[in-house]
Amino acid sequence: MTLPQPDVSVIIGAYEAMPYLVDCLASVQAQTLDPARIEVIAVDDGSTDGTGEYLEEFAERAPMPVTVIRQENSGGPSGPRNVGLGKAAGRYVFFLDADDRLGPEALERMVATADRNGTDVVVGRVEGVNRTAPKSMWGQNLDRTDVFSSNIKFTLSAQKLFRRALLQHHGMRFDESLWTGEDALFTMEAYLRADGVSVIADHTCYYLVGREDGKHVTKRGSYTLRFDSARALMRLIAEMVPPGPGRDTLMVRPFVVTLLPQFGPKYLKDGEKVRRNKFTLAKPLMEAYWNDEVARRLKVHERLRLHLVATGRPELLQEVVAFVRAKKSPAPVLERKGSRLYLAYPHFRDEAAGIPDTVYLAPPREARAFPGYREDRLDSLVRRVARRARRILPSRDEGPGDRAAAA
Repeated sequence: MTLPQPDVSVIIGAYEAMPYLVDCLASVQAQTLDPARIEVIAVDDGSTDGTGEYLEEFAERAPMPVTVIRQENSGGPSGPRNVGLGKAAGRYVFFLDADDRLGPEALERMVATADRNGTDVVVGRVEGVNRTAPKSMWGQNLDRTDVFSSNIKFTLSAQKLFRRALLQHHGMRFDESLWTGEDALFTMEAYLRADGVSVIADHTCYYLVGREDGKHVTKRGSYTLRFDSARALMRLIAEMVPPGPGRDTLMVRPFVVTLLPQFGPKYLKDGEKVRRNKFTLAKPLMEAYWNDEVARRLKVHERLRLHLVATGRPELLQEVVAFVRAKKSPAPVLERKGSRLYLAYPHFRDEAAGIPDTVYLAPPREARAFPGYREDRLDSLVRRVARRARRILPSRDEGPGDRAAAA
């Protein structure tokens, strides 16, 4: 007898996941989607703490079909996810980390959302448990959006609902050469290739759990791995999106989320050799992908630090990082009848430093917090028109990975 195709394949890569795996699997079993419409594919990546045995015990009692695969340790999350993806039969796939858990009704709501809107990716609200979670994209539910006209570029973890046909059509897999940031690469590609993305903002679909033992994979590894991750994501964006506002908008993400933290508070604790190496690693990325249009989309302290990295000024960067770490407030400097506001971070109008004033010019969203600032009406109108055009015609900023390529 031929079994009906499941709606969703839940893929769980697990390594040394006890006791967090208990709550993870309980959250799967508690889903309100009919168990006959779910399949679970769990890959034990060489655990020695009882993870594999617990998965097999769960498979015996679970109300939905569960496949357990046990293999030697692969060294990262990409391998187990790829193995699970190769076995998946569902119309959709959802990647669930073994130390996290699903929210109530998560699968039912996400599958229904994708079916109703015909979208290829569903981004469900995430909450952090003992760790931070992304926040900027949960302002409202979005039936259909894209990566250019929403903040979904700031949630690139793999814990999304993906239409499996999309992944199959493009042969998408996680990059096993990356030790961190592999999910960002995969998810960004899916966003760019998707025929629409839905956002569920009013219901928590996923709980991102911070491990008390500190073994969460994103906390491990050398700083050089972050540069590898930034390089891979920047290259993907450049390959899939032509030069212009769309590419510049997406480049904000790897610059701010992946690269900039290497020149944050931890930079003050780095030895001189590490600091020099960070500048060396950053140099080709800044030369290839940093430009004025990316820079103007950042907050002043972000732009200033990356400007100093781009221009090779480590002797000035340390003071700026210390200022930001101390959470000091820069003095506002209002000019042109209040329509221009500069934030006087270190080295502002210091002739010896020679940093252009434009680096310190606050963008409107940052300047509005200061009394006396008056937004230029013409500039504001131009920005509103540009944003509206991007929402209506997002494909103009798409590249080889857009809907045409998916056809």
